[in-house]
Amino acid sequence: MGSDISGKLLVVYRYVDAGPAPPATSEATSRVMRRTRRVGTAPELAVRRALHRRGLRYLVDVAPPGTNRRRRVDVLLRGPRIALFVDGCFWHSCPEHGQLPKANREWWRVKLHGVVVRDRDTDAQLTSAGWLVVRVWEHEDPGDVADQITRLVAGSRAKT
Repeated sequence: MGSDISGKLLVVYRYVDAGPAPPATSEATSRVMRRTRRVGTAPELAVRRALHRRGLRYLVDVAPPGTNRRRRVDVLLRGPRIALFVDGCFWHSCPEHGQLPKANREWWRVKLHGVVVRDRDTDAQLTSAGWLVVRVWEHEDPGDVADQITRLVAGSRAKT
């Protein structure tokens, strides 16, 4: 465990055991869960296209050098050392759109809390390794996200 700048104790994610996975509540739910993608989601692809249109080049779904090899970044800009995550509202508990399912509610509460704790730990690991972490929600406009990243890249070039 470490502490952040404000002196608050950070909880370091090790492993959150949500228990055995609950059975799908229906065949339709089971189908949806099987098709859920980890990489190449529609919001992520839209952001990547917008970044590419602005002339930015990047790596996709990689573990940045100097970090935990199991933690992968959605979009990595190596030169300016920017790690971009396009977080899904459900899986990463968006305060605006994230909702717990009604079925198996307590299991999902533990599961999704574990994802958020892991995200904060990943942010801390990347920051301590010298990466700038940028997290955006899937509902954010891809053009606005690309503009934000372009400004950050331009700012990093100005410093060097």
